[in-house]
Amino acid sequence: MITAERKPLDEIIDYIKPFSRILLVGCNECVTVCAAGGRKEVGLLSSALQMAFMKEGKVLDVKELTLERQCDPEYVEELVPLIDQVDAVVSMACGCGVQEVAKRFKEKPVFPAVNTKFMGASERQGVWAERCQGCGDCVLGMTGGICPVARCSKRLLNGPCGGSSNGKCEINPEVDCAWQLIWDRLKSLGIEKTYEEIVPAKDWRTSRDGGPRKIIREDLA
Repeated sequence: MITAERKPLDEIIDYIKPFSRILLVGCNECVTVCAAGGRKEVGLLSSALQMAFMKEGKVLDVKELTLERQCDPEYVEELVPLIDQVDAVVSMACGCGVQEVAKRFKEKPVFPAVNTKFMGASERQGVWAERCQGCGDCVLGMTGGICPVARCSKRLLNGPCGGSSNGKCEINPEVDCAWQLIWDRLKSLGIEKTYEEIVPAKDWRTSRDGGPRKIIREDLA
């Protein structure tokens, strides 16, 4: 899932200082799971913003709505009845959602309330870790299902590096060496021979070359 963290309150306040009516929009998908922008977080931020304005002797009218998804145009349409009642929109979705709302409502300023972090998985309650960078050419089939692009600090496709020690990465003794994890995984599967295969240099054009990427499914379009 896409993970995010709420921006500092002062930064959000700076965005909306010129306005007295805002629409605060949450998202019921990824940011709800990582407790950054769901219905609960919308309510908490709404209260915090109104209190901050009250301390300055101002009144802030906040309308709240949490969409099923902000990255899909059909759900963004649910904002139409409210958009003329506000001066600006504050989105608690990931960067994709913020951009979709801004695209739909060109006449209204749209501000992000969260910082989008990475695509990750839940390690335990309240902890999410990066697992994928969306490189566009997945190598998980060669590495036992453990991504060296996202999990190796140097993105090595043939590792480990000389800085690995006792199964830990040189950047931090608490960070597992991705290639140690890969080796242990291959060994447990009895396919250590896979490790000996040299992986050629990655074609990074599948990642960012040529601008924003797009997937087109002709059978669905």
